[in-house]
Amino acid sequence: MGLVAVFCDFGVAGPYTGQMHAALQVETPGVVVVDVFPDLPPFNVRAASCLLPAYSRFLPADAVCLCVVDPGVGTERRALAVRAGERWYVGPDNGLFQGVIADADSCEAYEIEWRPRRLSDSFHGRDLFAPVAARLARGDTVGLRRIEPAKLYQPDWPRELFEVVYVDPYGNAVTGIAAESLADDAVLEAGGRACRYHRTFAEAGTGELFWYRNANGLVELALNQGSAADEAGLRIRSRVQAASERSVS
Repeated sequence: MGLVAVFCDFGVAGPYTGQMHAALQVETPGVVVVDVFPDLPPFNVRAASCLLPAYSRFLPADAVCLCVVDPGVGTERRALAVRAGERWYVGPDNGLFQGVIADADSCEAYEIEWRPRRLSDSFHGRDLFAPVAARLARGDTVGLRRIEPAKLYQPDWPRELFEVVYVDPYGNAVTGIAAESLADDAVLEAGGRACRYHRTFAEAGTGELFWYRNANGLVELALNQGSAADEAGLRIRSRVQAASERSVS
């Protein structure tokens, strides 16, 4: 039985993530469930599509990723199960899987045709996606119809997002910039502040705003022993760009 990893924008407060856990257990008792990213930026499918491949790539190869950022819930958008490499990704066809598909060596896409006896208009995470993810974790693919990946919704988002896509509890600001795309001497500007590279927090002076390559392959803005978000006024969608010579001097 594979692991089910939860990626959603429900957060840990309130009933929604817990209800999805319960639905997973009802469908497949004893399935192992891990909340990898239960607090994705609300309604922000573009940010989630950038974070999903970065934070799912360290999961076991047979993991099933239950992915729910779904502002179009209840509309005619398709319900999907995507096999990218060896992992399954279950969720809405709204561009959420754009990043994992782009990064995968192989991809198979399936429309979820199965429906539960009761499907609410507003909570497909619990009623539809969680049961399908639980079934896939035990190897059951009944109710899936294969479709061409080219038929999936194709948003015109850039592969890298030069903006803040997540702010963690420490106030570190994760960007949508691939860590490998920047040289060590690159200087970034965010919130009107210049940020130079440091490999570790300890290399930066206390209270110094800097950027580093985080453990999941993305560029992250941080403040040694403080909150980068508070210091520079950073929020989700805050712009990040190469610093001009004037701002660096």
